[in-house]
Amino acid sequence: MVAAVALGFLIDCILGDPERLWHPVMGIGAMISFWQKRLRKWFPDSDRGQFWAGVWLWFLVVIPSGLLPFALLWVAGLLHPAVRFALETIFCWQIFAAKSLKIAALRVYHALQAGDLQLARNYVSWIVGRDTAQLDEAQVTKAAVETVAENTSDGVIAPLCFLLLGGAPLGFAYKAVNTLDSMVGYKNDTFLYFGRFSAKMDDVWNFIPARLSGLLFVLCAKPAGLSACGAWKCFRRDRLRHASPNSAQTESACAGALGVQLAGDAYYFGKLYPKPTLGDDTRPIVPEDIVRTNRLMYWASAVAVVALCGLRILLALWAPLG
Repeated sequence: MVAAVALGFLIDCILGDPERLWHPVMGIGAMISFWQKRLRKWFPDSDRGQFWAGVWLWFLVVIPSGLLPFALLWVAGLLHPAVRFALETIFCWQIFAAKSLKIAALRVYHALQAGDLQLARNYVSWIVGRDTAQLDEAQVTKAAVETVAENTSDGVIAPLCFLLLGGAPLGFAYKAVNTLDSMVGYKNDTFLYFGRFSAKMDDVWNFIPARLSGLLFVLCAKPAGLSACGAWKCFRRDRLRHASPNSAQTESACAGALGVQLAGDAYYFGKLYPKPTLGDDTRPIVPEDIVRTNRLMYWASAVAVVALCGLRILLALWAPLG
């Protein structure tokens, strides 16, 4: 399992997610859409009814997302251990999202460097949930930096943790949890009750990985050419300054490492949501900070893979002795 995880991460770093190939997360998204339409009709159109519809949605998506890869790996193992290893490596590659995150952020960076603010707004709208049509250059840059920081946990560190705990089946179950939150976990009129359970479960599943990711940002700030002292200061002070218990863990450390201020008020679905700021406004944020955040993301990811895979091997070797 450990070898498949490490190799899957390496392949992701090299190849990323080929854009023209079907991805399992697309299947998870289709499953969410399928059940959402039906459950909303089957349950009463009341706050309580929509909440329970959302609970059923979570189980109807997460359980199959873990059972299907489990079954496929079991069949592959019957054919040959090498077939199972190859399939699990491919699954791990599909679960990691380091390079796709980097590429998505660099699209925004290159558009800003070219002076095309409208294109940069368009690109950043692909990776954030906030309204982007009126964002200025600094706000677009901030949105891209925040996305890389937050998704270092969601797209790399958390999947790594669950892969090492339960292989690809648990890894895909986590991807389902995360996709549910990104599709229905909004606090607006449409999803306030229907998506509440998905949002809360995403908080639970990401609780430890988010904090580990924040600490990795602090640890890796200096080798990434950033401020370790600033990262630690802002992580300690600001990591709980967010409505989500997890989002500010990495964003606060990233803000301190860069020496900029992140977060603050933002528009979602045409409505202004007040948010506290993270970090200190010691200098204006610039497009180059997107590149710096990508570098910090890769440092934290590489250290996590080496450390956690090594720990998993040590535990496996120690278990028979115990």
